[in-house]
Order: sequence, then C-alpha cells, then structure tokens
Amino acid sequence: MEPLRIAVIIGSTRQGRAGDRVGNWAAEVARRRPGVRVDVVDLADYRFPPRYPDRPTAEVRRFVARVDRADGFVVVTPEYNRSFPASLKQAIDYAYDEWHAKPAAFVSYGHRSEGVYAVEQLRAVFTELHVMTMRDNVGVNLLDDPLDNEHRRRAATAMLDQLIWWATALRDARRARPYVS
Repeated sequence: MEPLRIAVIIGSTRQGRAGDRVGNWAAEVARRRPGVRVDVVDLADYRFPPRYPDRPTAEVRRFVARVDRADGFVVVTPEYNRSFPASLKQAIDYAYDEWHAKPAAFVSYGHRSEGVYAVEQLRAVFTELHVMTMRDNVGVNLLDDPLDNEHRRRAATAMLDQLIWWATALRDARRARPYVS
C-alpha cells in the first residue's frame, strides 16, 4: 500500500515563535504512525510576495505543489488576537483546487485558550475550500505544560486516527472519481 502523505504545515513566521518546536513535535508523533510519510512545510522557509501576485511566483508554485502532493494536513497554528496568523491565511489562499477533498487536523497553541479560537476560524476557511476538518485536535497552553505529555499524546493519537481514516478514504475516492466542486 502506498504511504499516506501528510503535510505538517507550520503556520507562524514570527521571530522567536514556538511554532517550529510545536510543529516538529507534531511531525515526530505523525512519523511514528505506520504507512505515513510526513512532509514538514514551514512557512518561514518561503519568501512569499508582500501582495497577492498577478501570476504565481516560484515560491508560491513550490508551496502549492506541496499542498497538491499531500493526502492530508496537520495545520500547526498559534492563536494571535483570537485568530490565526496572516502568514497562514496568505499561504492557504495561494492554493485552491489543491485543498479540495482532503482532510485537515489542527495542532494549536497559545496562552490559556490553547489556540482554540484560531482553530475555529480555520475550520470556516477550510470548509470553504472543501476540506474535511477533524473534530479532535491538539491544544497546547504555552504557560503551563511541557509539550510532550501523556494527555497531549492521547489527543494526538485520536486526532491522527481520524486524519488517517479520512485521508485514506478521500484519497481512494479521488482516485475512483475526481472531486467536483
């Protein structure tokens, strides 16, 4: 069986961010799953244009190609002012058809709320892009707990179980019959 390609998208590009630490933890947990190939897509590694271009730049095309290749996504997002960062919205908007009929799970972080407000905002955006979002997600309170603990590993297991099920089902469905949007 061909492995599932799961892209772990690190959505923050801020200096001093926790996103790389949280994203790399999420990628490591996903890599432990049999039959899963993980691609870490760190938005800090891209030089996106400051304005939406008339034609896609090489960086935009490189990002969109990685979205296209993925069977599913783990989106790692901070919560900034009760939402997700502009860098993540910009990247999401560069792709369109490439998101369709694929699943997304969320690993969020912040203070106290664990990033849940950012996730709720992202669910609305991804619904518009015909993405199936997972009910269960992982939240990290940066003020309290160590990143890797038993509670968080259990939450990640439930989230990945759902993501892998949907990624497999939707990959098979897209192969049997192209998605119509």
